[in-house]
Amino acid sequence: MKIGVFDSGAGGLSVVKSLLAHNFFDEVIYYGDTARVPYGPKDKNTIIRYSLEALEFFNNFDIDLLITACNTVSAYALSEMNAQSNYPVFGVIDSGVMALENRQLNKEDAILIIATRATITSKRYEDALEKLGYFNITALQTGLFVPLVEEGIFEGEILDATMRHYFLPIEQPKAIILGCTHFPLIANSIQNYFDNSPLLIHSGEAIVEYLEARYDLTVKNKKTELKIFASDNVVGLRKIAKMWLNN
Repeated sequence: MKIGVFDSGAGGLSVVKSLLAHNFFDEVIYYGDTARVPYGPKDKNTIIRYSLEALEFFNNFDIDLLITACNTVSAYALSEMNAQSNYPVFGVIDSGVMALENRQLNKEDAILIIATRATITSKRYEDALEKLGYFNITALQTGLFVPLVEEGIFEGEILDATMRHYFLPIEQPKAIILGCTHFPLIANSIQNYFDNSPLLIHSGEAIVEYLEARYDLTVKNKKTELKIFASDNVVGLRKIAKMWLNN
């Protein structure tokens, strides 16, 4: 199988890392819309337009399915993308919710959702979790984390100050949904802030778990091939990929 992965920037490489680790696919085609990152502050119509333009890019490849690694795209544009695609398009919100449900938390456990403004405003995570009976949910816009990750800041004073800005009033969560694919890159810092106790739901591992439940996936004998494309500065994106993925 050949799989496409679309993200607004470099953050979706955290999903690619999980896909490569499991080695279920022959080839991964990654496209980052680095010219227009981030999507989180943009309005719904703009997000949909950008997402459909990305779909046109993937029409140049004979892929079997597409993952929208961007939570913002998953919240606002998934149905439009599926309507115009001849292959299935999966988002990372449903898979993240499924992954949390599979961990069998108590319904009263404190769950923290961190994501961009657009994802939080959509209430997609909250609505899905409330339907499953969870009621102690806090949804927090943490958009400043995105440019920090894009700048390669995964720890240190600036990130610590940003976490204090967002997390100081938050009660200790039992689980944290990392509702943006940039956030797994700072997962260790986030977990350290909360004394290493919360369960972290990572979009990459969640989507692999989701696809395993839907497809008869088997480990390939040869290493998955990765091809990386971008709307701007593809050389820079490939350098980031080499650093993050050791690929």
